[in-house]
Amino acid sequence: MGMLRWLMVFLAFVGTTINYVDRANLGVANTLIRKDLHIPPGLMGLAIGSFFISYAVFQLPNGYLVDRIGARIMYTFAVAWWSVFTAATALARGFFSLFVLRLLLGVGESGAYPSNAKIVAEWFPLRERGTATSIYDSGARFGTVASLPIVTWLILNFGWRGSFLATGALGLVWAVAFVLLYRRPRQHFWVKQEELAYIEQGSRSPDLEAERVPVRWVDLFRYRTIWGMMIGFFCLNFVIYFFITWFPDYLTTARHFSLPKLGTVGTIPAIAAIPGGWLGGIVADTLVRRGMDLTKARKLCLVGGMACASVIALVALAPSAAVAIALLSVAYASLTFAAASVWCLPADVAPSPNQVASIGGIQNFASNISGVITSIFTGVVLQITGNYVISLFAMGGFALLGAISYLFIVGKIEPLEAKGGDPRLPATTAGGGARSDA
Repeated sequence: MGMLRWLMVFLAFVGTTINYVDRANLGVANTLIRKDLHIPPGLMGLAIGSFFISYAVFQLPNGYLVDRIGARIMYTFAVAWWSVFTAATALARGFFSLFVLRLLLGVGESGAYPSNAKIVAEWFPLRERGTATSIYDSGARFGTVASLPIVTWLILNFGWRGSFLATGALGLVWAVAFVLLYRRPRQHFWVKQEELAYIEQGSRSPDLEAERVPVRWVDLFRYRTIWGMMIGFFCLNFVIYFFITWFPDYLTTARHFSLPKLGTVGTIPAIAAIPGGWLGGIVADTLVRRGMDLTKARKLCLVGGMACASVIALVALAPSAAVAIALLSVAYASLTFAAASVWCLPADVAPSPNQVASIGGIQNFASNISGVITSIFTGVVLQITGNYVISLFAMGGFALLGAISYLFIVGKIEPLEAKGGDPRLPATTAGGGARSDA
């Protein structure tokens, strides 16, 4: 049997890696840019948060467009767009220009994860989607890890402006490779019939899909499960975006790390998060293959991972940098363990395969509103208190709230069915039985 599907998810992994290098380089260069452009912490938090404003808002149209136009065109366009504006960040001359450039960066980067979810839904059967998802999602951690030594080295040798020019060029190379190599399974010139049959046998039956009543995009917001996914992912990203935005500054200001130490020891939590995500995908797929109910399998990984991530609150009380790094590593790995199942959910609950990216965009829209709040909240609290104590306790609380949302608000993990009348009422199936997403 062919292995072409793993090449497709590897392309998604590399695209996600570049995505996170390009967004995390501002975090690495944070202190230098603040001094060079004379931006106070509060405004810097707003500049960092501006990325998440556009990134969150454009999840909705990008998810819809990926379903309508396809991942090949949309992903290529998205990466080319954000690469141009990553490089353009080198032109920033103050708060306003930095704010605008980060807004434009977010517009492009918002196309990545809906495209990734679509790629996995198209190329992988249900029993492999957890592992495939964990592979591309680990690109986020790999990019975060890589950004520390790579961007640190670039800054030391070419200045912070040179680092943005160099990282922006990476995406343009990837965009060319992706548009040349990616196709849907039935359209790909390298696919073998055995692999195509394996993919399709483990996916939804076209005959059953044809019988389903369609659900409009706007009506997706009428389901409790969708709102539970949005709240849960909001909470997960409230914590995870600390590692992408203010984490380097936390190590340099609160734990007194030098720039070289930041580029070495500072990578440990993100390195720990990579196998954490892989483990989350492997565990999720193993549970499904062994016959566990899909709802139980997904929720076990989601709730367990989020609950363990709440140890980040203890970082505020850590007596040494070593203990803080250990706790941060556990928290980050727990978040990525849960994230593998988070990104399986769009394909699990989509009313039809043509709505996977749309649901991915919806849940990612909610999750990235937290990026705005985390960035600004942390910067303002730092400016007022001079430390990260309140921020770290808040993150621990949101991790627990996310666990509660996945456990109680998200309903049964299965394709959503069309509802009529009052959205609070269960739908009626063709056979006359009542059911809902609860």
